[in-house]
Amino acid sequence: MTISDVFKALGPIDLRNVRRDQLLAWVMFLPLLLALILRLLVPWLSQALFARLGFDLRPYYPLILSYSVITMFPATFGVVVGFLLLDERDEGTLTALRVTPLSMTNYFLYRVSLPTVLTFAMMFFAFPIANLGRLDLPAVLVASLAAAPLAPLFALLLAGFAANKVQGFAVIKAVGGILLVVPLFGYFVPARLQWAFAVLPTFLPMKVYWVLEAGEALPWGYLLMALAYQAVMTVLLLRRFNLRLRQ
Repeated sequence: MTISDVFKALGPIDLRNVRRDQLLAWVMFLPLLLALILRLLVPWLSQALFARLGFDLRPYYPLILSYSVITMFPATFGVVVGFLLLDERDEGTLTALRVTPLSMTNYFLYRVSLPTVLTFAMMFFAFPIANLGRLDLPAVLVASLAAAPLAPLFALLLAGFAANKVQGFAVIKAVGGILLVVPLFGYFVPARLQWAFAVLPTFLPMKVYWVLEAGEALPWGYLLMALAYQAVMTVLLLRRFNLRLRQ
């Protein structure tokens, strides 16, 4: 089976499974809802803070968007796919796949590419809906390229370290806070010290976005480093997930 055949075969099954699970069905729409909330709430909050405290929130819009869009979007789609992986592992679906024409390589390519494509596509809706940034289309493209591969990373992190959905929520709560929040502190430190945050795979996509929002030249170096680091992490987490399957 080719990868396109895999999408045609498994795509409708995934859609049906998401619809059946009310939590996952709601989570799928969370990113766009978050973008709409940002559009309505942040300008009002900015005006209120400036009127009452003289604090200008606008310089921190890139920080807000880097958390809400650059990392939350891939995290959300990654969590959905991660829970689908947990269900398939618990139900024995992955074991059954080994005796079908579908190769495990193509299956994993599908599982890695699906959340990546979803995240990449949704980014082009998120920035206009939020309406807080000033990125043009090429810049949105670069930011999306940097952030989208985080989605399978979150999916495999969940599926590789959680034994079931209950543990999955614990993993997301414990690790997600580190990956989503800690890199934000890099925004406030000098550039030479920011590399300390680069050990977290979510930092470099944020850095790409911050550079673009600052109106600087396209940060190809940061983009390539982000993609390379995420690729390495994805391969390592795939190996971890394979180990869990054999246990």
